[in-house]
Amino acid sequence: MSCKILPILAFFFFTLNLWAQKPADRYRFEQADVYNKNQSSSNKKELTRFEKVNRDLVLIRNENSIIPIKGLVSKRIAYISIGLPKNSEFERTLKKYTKIDRVDLPVAGDGKAAVEWAQSLKERYNLFIIGIEDRANQQKAYLKQHFAINAIIKEFSNICVTFGGGQIFQYLPTLKESGALIITPDEFEYSESVAAQATFGALPITGQLTRNLGGGIEAGMGLSSQSDSLLKYTSPSMAGMNADLLKDSIKAIVEEGIEARAYPGAQVLVARKGQVIYHKTFGFHTYDSLRQVEQEDVYDFASVTKVSSALPALMKLYGEGHFDLDAPLVQYFPKFKKSNKADLSFRSMLAHNAKLMPWIPYWRNTVKEDGQFKPRTFNRDSSKQYSVRVLENLWLHKNYRKKMFKAIKKSPLNDEPGFVYSGLLFYLLPDIVADLSKQDFETHIKNNIYRPIGAYSITYNAYKHYPLEKIIPTERDTFFRMAQLHGTVHDEGAAMMGGVSSNAGLFGTANDLAKLFQMYMNYGQYGGEQIIPRKAVKEFTKCQFCAEDNHRGLGFDKPQPFNPDSRYTALSASPDSFGHSGYTGTFVWADPQEELILIFFSNRVYPTRDNRKLYEMNIRPRLHQAVYDAILKDKN
Repeated sequence: MSCKILPILAFFFFTLNLWAQKPADRYRFEQADVYNKNQSSSNKKELTRFEKVNRDLVLIRNENSIIPIKGLVSKRIAYISIGLPKNSEFERTLKKYTKIDRVDLPVAGDGKAAVEWAQSLKERYNLFIIGIEDRANQQKAYLKQHFAINAIIKEFSNICVTFGGGQIFQYLPTLKESGALIITPDEFEYSESVAAQATFGALPITGQLTRNLGGGIEAGMGLSSQSDSLLKYTSPSMAGMNADLLKDSIKAIVEEGIEARAYPGAQVLVARKGQVIYHKTFGFHTYDSLRQVEQEDVYDFASVTKVSSALPALMKLYGEGHFDLDAPLVQYFPKFKKSNKADLSFRSMLAHNAKLMPWIPYWRNTVKEDGQFKPRTFNRDSSKQYSVRVLENLWLHKNYRKKMFKAIKKSPLNDEPGFVYSGLLFYLLPDIVADLSKQDFETHIKNNIYRPIGAYSITYNAYKHYPLEKIIPTERDTFFRMAQLHGTVHDEGAAMMGGVSSNAGLFGTANDLAKLFQMYMNYGQYGGEQIIPRKAVKEFTKCQFCAEDNHRGLGFDKPQPFNPDSRYTALSASPDSFGHSGYTGTFVWADPQEELILIFFSNRVYPTRDNRKLYEMNIRPRLHQAVYDAILKDKN
């Protein structure tokens, strides 16, 4: 009897558990089989179309091996469109790889004026990319500007990419003298995206012309260009994902959060096998629904800064033999010589295993009981003494930073050993990196980490670099700064450091953060360049004190194996995976086993940090698991 009852009971509890799930998750589970039926055929068709365009791409000229574009730190790139619409797929895809300015051709003029115009741009740019739609020959306005086009080709290193049948060479023969010349297949779905990706080397070029175009461009011509480990931009089905299931699951979960007012807007980026296969935005900057979220918007990373700023710099220094993980703090920060922290190792501190207290509310020591600021703390106007900007009308005394370090130095250690998440070390790391590199901290990480991978959007103090309409606002601060925070770091301590800390403070786009984490998954390599030594990435991303029930890596968070109920990651995330979350509503996670990256950005603290629905609704772990669920399993 019991043998018959047990299967019935098992089915009953399974069904009960299924219906106890959130509607979005239940829908995803129920629809999985339906989605999978036609996915394999769809994958093959899309892959075939994409590969055909890539295969038919032809490289006619490539002087000095301009293609693929290398050395992004030294490149100052401008883009000119001839016949292509503004913000075309070609332009948008080019800008995913690095900072590129659009330059419009001047109104028609003679040859001398055109050369003067081109030469006036030399201080700003050293490489031009020209995108030309073949039908431009029908637009007289462009043909009248041929002097300017000729001048760019003669005065600058340049890449010309043509779209269409090739008739444009009859009207603008100078194009054949371009430094590099790419000819795309006729009017094909993926031509613009594929050509842009190939320009930077994310895709190879191997095609040969199948027809004569005249003027020395003949059938059979075609050079080859190899691909490197840059992110590609494709689709879910091309990376072994169930496209419909992925899209529907993410949409249902994220919009459920918006409807519950867990956040006013969000965006999600998914990359797999080195390909960005999903990047969508949802909702608005604020609950007034005035400005929609866009992919290029920059977010306050919050604690995602911990794994995106000083940490990669330390990894690089460690891998190159300039930093010892097991050295005591005092070796690289002698100001703490007479401190209870002097002998703490960097390994233990980076793994949150050094008995450091979690945090210090530095701002509280600046305020008197009546709410007024104490002397020599803040002033409403900037001056030589009050030179640290916290807000437009709030300036910190230049020496207060020393008091913050003194507070860290004097802070007690926890009584018990073991894992305690602490941000204290991360206030000191920028000074340590600057001292070891003999370079200003911000300059060092931008030139050695971000710019080599084309991550130009990642920066501190976003208000200096972006208009406010491109920055997602965070909290309405009602206890310290008494203002809406917009472009200024949310974290109080980082704000009092002038916005520059490795505890918090970075802003950036999801696309550029994906580049950084793809570089981590490539063990420090990106675009054919070893940015961080391989051994360093392996060491920092592995669990350091697992034997002591501490699941953390060095700076990086890891899946929680000791208490799965407390995980904010997918249960399917492998032990090799790593990432971090941020207080403002950010999350990034990479899994080398599945070659998978998920980035979720929201401003859940708008307008108040008291809103905890993001946590209560388990948005991030459900979203993360949905991505794993959409991976097509090999039936073999």
